[in-house]
Amino acid sequence: MELRLLILSVALSLPVIVAAQGLDTAKIDEAMGRSGQQTGDVYRLGFPRTDLHVSVGGVEIKPGLALGSWAAFAGNDNATMVMGDLVLLENELTPVMKKLRAAGFDITAVHNHVLNETPRVIYMHYIGHGKAIELAKALHAALAESKTPLDKPAPPAPTAEPPAFVKAIEDTLGTKGRFAGGVLSFGIPRKGAITDHGMTLTTPQGVAEAINFQEAGTGKVATTGDFVLTAEEVNSVISALEEHDIAVTALHSHMLTEQPRLFFMHFWAMGSSESVAAGIKVALSHVAVK
Repeated sequence: MELRLLILSVALSLPVIVAAQGLDTAKIDEAMGRSGQQTGDVYRLGFPRTDLHVSVGGVEIKPGLALGSWAAFAGNDNATMVMGDLVLLENELTPVMKKLRAAGFDITAVHNHVLNETPRVIYMHYIGHGKAIELAKALHAALAESKTPLDKPAPPAPTAEPPAFVKAIEDTLGTKGRFAGGVLSFGIPRKGAITDHGMTLTTPQGVAEAINFQEAGTGKVATTGDFVLTAEEVNSVISALEEHDIAVTALHSHMLTEQPRLFFMHFWAMGSSESVAAGIKVALSHVAVK
């Protein structure tokens, strides 16, 4: 009798043990053709559109500013959720979407992030559920319908001393960013839990205030990104941005079933690092961030 109870106890505990093992990231890397970065329980891979030369207002956008496709995996090998955002040219949108839908992915948004860019760029958000390796293979096949570079990227060049604008912006915002590839990036998490399909989402899954800066000529920077907002915050942030000559370029959803309901506000500005950062700081004061 005791032996039967022991066997039953072990059997009942197996799903918990399997779930606790998380993701086999080596298998995801193999399917995707590159490695990613583990942050907590989330494994995120980037696919920057280094093949594109996109300009806004005479400024050529660096891939890290607004041209980064990404995928964030969470869960375990047999029960995975992957979500992300793909940067696509207009003629790439439909083929990639068809490939994802055929693999059972949900498309959660299709829209612009900036205005008056050349060539025009479309952003497609998606979410998929299933086995990690199958999701990774399907996502890779969908990306292959575009000209997104899929080869393993070259090792990053040694980081040079950050330019002066980095410290000026960090001092104004009162927080440290990440400087890489000529772009200063901030991911400022919101207060309170954000959930989707019963999972609590974290910064690598695209629910933080994402704010990026790059040099745009002598003494100037360009900034873009998106504020992640509740309905009550939307118009206060619009007013703050307008007062500081920061253009709102889009307002829309990125997901379908998130709780609480969120709105993503994209923006663009070019000016001195001090004035642009000051406007961003005022806008952030109207957002419930940590």
